Amino acid sequence: MKRIGMLTSGGDCQALNAAMRGVVKSITNAEKNVEIYGFLEGYKGLIYGNFTMLTGKDFSGILTKGGTILGSSRTPFKTIREPGEDGIDKVEAMKQNYYKLKLDCLVILGGNGTHKTANLLREEGLNVVTLPKTIDNDLWGTDMTFGFQSAVDIATEAIDRIHTTADSHGRVFIVEVMGHKVGWLTLNAGMASGADIILIPEIPYDIDKIIEKIHERTARGSKFTILAVAEGAISKKDAKLTKKELKKKMENYTYPSVSYEIADQIREKAGCDVRVTVPGHTQRGGSPCPYDRVFASRLGSEAGKLILKGEYGFMVGIKNREIIKVPLEEVAGKLKSVSADATIVKEAKMLGISFGD
Repeated sequence: MKRIGMLTSGGDCQALNAAMRGVVKSITNAEKNVEIYGFLEGYKGLIYGNFTMLTGKDFSGILTKGGTILGSSRTPFKTIREPGEDGIDKVEAMKQNYYKLKLDCLVILGGNGTHKTANLLREEGLNVVTLPKTIDNDLWGTDMTFGFQSAVDIATEAIDRIHTTADSHGRVFIVEVMGHKVGWLTLNAGMASGADIILIPEIPYDIDKIIEKIHERTARGSKFTILAVAEGAISKKDAKLTKKELKKKMENYTYPSVSYEIADQIREKAGCDVRVTVPGHTQRGGSPCPYDRVFASRLGSEAGKLILKGEYGFMVGIKNREIIKVPLEEVAGKLKSVSADATIVKEAKMLGISFGD
């Protein structure tokens, strides 16, 4: 008898269900006596022992379903060792529920914070296998995370649709794409949709360079300019501030986000008619694209194989189009950022795209 615990933690994204389905199908096709314990709302379910027993039927028909059938929540890693408001020791509670249910392993699907906690549980002696989900594609050790390509498709379509109205009215349009710390999503969606300016957290921008690009396009006869701006885009001026100084500035910040600040600066300096569009959580919602369905299924299948072989303490990822296993300790706490010298950035600049630098 194999007893498998499973949870999805952090922000949801497309293909979580497809990945879980891959894990369960690969195991149940090889083993007849399997019990699946689905912990509800992420680590919160593991902490408080909230779970539901699942069978193969629960994973039927969910390949194309967005979100997560187990629900999710955020349990910040930085407070994982601190007692909750109810005084509970979160780490000890997770361990006790694991042992109480006599689990053979935990399958954990999540992003950066989730992997830090997963690695902590590994260090505490639990058998853990993880799968890399996040629309940000910022997990170390894997070329791709599932959910990313679906989000790129959605953000690209949003910018595509802006082109016609921007052209019709001769406006500057800013489309704000998700991504607080890294710019993979904005970079890919911006390139795919033909954005003229792409602003990402890793490459601080100069507003005068942005104005310069707008004027350059106007001089060439272009009536409009489209900016793909990451949530975490930062100016060169702000990038020079200390964390304390930046935090103080943000406490008095009057704009909904950086896109609105950039819009005001463009209006003031260039005299343009500017609009801001924020697709927001639509980028994380809906059915996964075909790529993510296949990719998540492959990851899930490989995770199932590791479990059947009793190989724990790994994240399943992809390198050079091949599915691989990566030791959790190599993944936890590391961020995969866009380098300013990355080949894709250089290629984008050769296409005439400005990064405001």
